[in-house]
This record gives sequence, C-alpha cells and structure tokens, in this order.
Amino acid sequence: MGAVAAAGATIVVPTRGRPGYLDVALASLAPQAAAAGAELVVVLDGPDPASAAVAERHAARVVALPAPRGLNAARNAGLDATRGDLIAFVDDDVAAPPGWLPALLAAAAATPERDVFTGPIRAVLEGGGPHACGRDAPPITAFDAGPADADVPLAWGANMAIRRAAFETVGRFDESIHNGGDEEEWQERLHGTGGRVRYIAAAGLDHRRTRADATLRRLARANFHRGRAGRRNDVRKGVAPSATAELRTFAGCCWHVARRLCLNGVVMAAHSAGRLRELVASR
Repeated sequence: MGAVAAAGATIVVPTRGRPGYLDVALASLAPQAAAAGAELVVVLDGPDPASAAVAERHAARVVALPAPRGLNAARNAGLDATRGDLIAFVDDDVAAPPGWLPALLAAAAATPERDVFTGPIRAVLEGGGPHACGRDAPPITAFDAGPADADVPLAWGANMAIRRAAFETVGRFDESIHNGGDEEEWQERLHGTGGRVRYIAAAGLDHRRTRADATLRRLARANFHRGRAGRRNDVRKGVAPSATAELRTFAGCCWHVARRLCLNGVVMAAHSAGRLRELVASR
C-alpha cells in the first residue's frame, strides 16, 4: 500500500442526536480538514435536523441514513460516500488538537505497510466527574500506549484511521454488531489477513463528557449499558467469564467503593451489573 497524500484523506464522524458534542468535535476537525485538503463527512444515524445544521455550519458534508441502523452501518455509509484513501473515523464526542490529522497523515505516508492507525484517547470529564481514588481507569473509553510509536493489537473507534485498501481486503464493518466490539470484530478479520495496527503517539485526541453527562448517575447508566455490550462481545469471542467470576467482580467493585470511598467504583459496579444482567438475559 502506498503513501497517502493529504487530498486522499477523509474524516468520518458518525452521530446520532448529540448536536452539542458534534459542534465541539467539528470545531476541532474542520480547520484541520481544510488545511490538509481532506474531506469532512458527518453521517447521521437516522433523522437528526439539529446535527445536520451543525454539520452544515462547519462546512461538513452530510450523509443521512433514513432510520437509525447503528454505528457500524453509519461507518459503512461514510466509507461508501467518500473517496479518501485514508479514512479517519472518530466519535462525535471528541476534540482533536491541531496536530492530530497531520500526525496521522505523516504516519500513513511513512509506514505504507501498516493498515490502521490510532493514537492516545484522553478522557476529559468536565467538572472533574465523581470522586475517584486514582487507582482505576477513567469511566469512559481512554487509551495510551506510551510516548513512542508502536504496533498495538487494537484501535478504538474514537480514534481510528484505516486505509481504503484494507476494506477491499477485509470487507466492511459488521452491521449486526451494534455496541461492544463493533470495531474490534473488523480488526480481528484484519489480523487474520496479516494486517497491522500502528499507534501514533502524536495523534492523540480528547474523549469528552460535559458536566451534565459526567455526573455519577449518567456515567453509571452509560456503563451499565457498556457492561451489557461488553458481555455480548465476550460471548461472541468465546471468552465470556463464568457467572461465578462475574459475581466475584461485582462484589469486588462494591468492596472497592466501601474501602476506598471511591465513587468511580460505583460506575465500575454499574458496568459489572450490566454484564450480570446480560448473562441472565441470555439464558
């Protein structure tokens, strides 16, 4: 696979019903796209006039699905509607600093043998979020493989650039997977063909939660659903823990809350409870 010129790049932002988040994301992405001569495409997962207006205000092209079909369907729609040789997929709740796209483009040009590129994902909870003891991972998706570029097993969908040629080899995203493992399943197929994922330390971005969404209640609710999706993904891969193991994890989360007075432990317990709920529902 050859080098990628700036004009051969596309940024795809799937979204559904979050115009406020989208506005911040596009404010950070649109100047980079314009400077690089890259496409900027927003995919609406179902009718969403408010988000469409935000996209148009930032001069992004809008692709609208007639009804909600899920994140992977939105990604595929973005792939179909664009021409870039490198497609950078991001979530609608990110903010990318000015060097993000140049770092991805430079890496794609310098390492033509790599198929997927990712970078740090920094969790940003406006207002600080619930009190945490500092021993736990953030309550939203975050990723940091260190200060040096390196091959990594997986790129998270919040910060994931893929060569179009890789889709021609591997196929499209599986639209039957709606939450949990949506991008992971595609990368499993990529690895099966010998493809590799490259971490670019300079290609970092922020993964945001507004003050309203960084409350204990909202983070716990979101993590309950993430737990259910995570359990489904583990079942798909054949690595789902036993009921006993899931219960042990839940008990450990509860003990962590009591011992450390850590409210982030409540969020962890909600995630574990979601996994248990999915286990029961699948029986």
